[in-house]
Amino acid sequence: MENFLFYNPTKIIFGKGTIKNITREIKRYGKKPLFVYGSGSIKKTGLYDKIVKVLNENTIDFIEHSGVKSNPRLKHTKEGIKKARENNCDLILAVGGGSVIDEGKTIAAGVLYDGDVWDFFTGKGNIKKALPLLTVLTLAATGSEMNAGCVITKEETQQKFSAHSPHLFPKTSILDPENTMSVSKEYTAYGVIDALSHVFEGYFSTKTDTAFITDEICEGICRTLIKSMVILQQEPLNYDARANIMWSATLALNSLQKLGYKNFEFINHAIEHSLSAIYDIPHGAGLSIIIPGYLKFNAQKGNFKRIARFGKNVLNIKGADEKIIAKETIEKLKTWFSQIGAPTTLSEVNIPEKDIPKIAEHSMELINLWGMSYAKRSVEEILKLSK
Repeated sequence: MENFLFYNPTKIIFGKGTIKNITREIKRYGKKPLFVYGSGSIKKTGLYDKIVKVLNENTIDFIEHSGVKSNPRLKHTKEGIKKARENNCDLILAVGGGSVIDEGKTIAAGVLYDGDVWDFFTGKGNIKKALPLLTVLTLAATGSEMNAGCVITKEETQQKFSAHSPHLFPKTSILDPENTMSVSKEYTAYGVIDALSHVFEGYFSTKTDTAFITDEICEGICRTLIKSMVILQQEPLNYDARANIMWSATLALNSLQKLGYKNFEFINHAIEHSLSAIYDIPHGAGLSIIIPGYLKFNAQKGNFKRIARFGKNVLNIKGADEKIIAKETIEKLKTWFSQIGAPTTLSEVNIPEKDIPKIAEHSMELINLWGMSYAKRSVEEILKLSK
């Protein structure tokens, strides 16, 4: 097991009716929040009215910043920074899924930065401070509610990059599974796949076989996500299934899933960021396409031991031949992705095979920025196995 440093200061308030705690948390960190949310789904579900009522009852003044898109845009983020500055907002309240929280994090850092906030995503600038951030989660997927990272897309250059800093940890995140009840089957599936992918990145890329506890954590998260998603296919409003998915998705990217691992590489995300940046497809849909191709690539290179372990311990595949089990694991996982409504090939989302070199070239910028070991030829091979 490798050395590691683990730090996570985010306070989690989990369960039904926990939105009532938001005013207490706001008063701990500031007086006037910038209320960040998406295109209006929280208004349709009634969550917006609940929050506004609680804020008004406690005489908390706030400024709204709505319209955050899936794959949040830099231009809109900069508008939020400007709005927060002009209205003297002293904290951020992000209500939504990972996209909303990621834009909220970027605004929180950008308000206190004199340069271009995009510097944080290209390595030209470091986040040295940020406004306090509070979140109310509505979609279980990214884990942004309990980690120190964020992802933003620069439209003009089709770059979907990430930034990280301890200053980006939310101070408090409210996780009420009832707030996910209105999420469609499609986006619930994408969220589960995103959460699974966060575990996969370290679990399948590590060269460490002695981090037993981390392996068990990863496998337990994956078993829970899959089991709970199976329940939701039949019972979309099952509270306990949604609660287990919500907490599992949070644990899948709060750093627990990589402790003690060596050679951790986020290659599926590096490639997928190009798909969602260029073609504007949902992040989870892009991952469901790339993951089977990535696993096939590893199996063909002889790296099938970890895949076989996953098949045995998570998917309950029996047998003694690891090579055969690895192949069955990939096919079973790909089939399951299809069963829950996610695409598993580039052709399903109308991305032509002729675009593979362009996608691979686009991916290399992020791969190099993140310091990963993959060459363009390997990325092309993964994409070909995903066509």
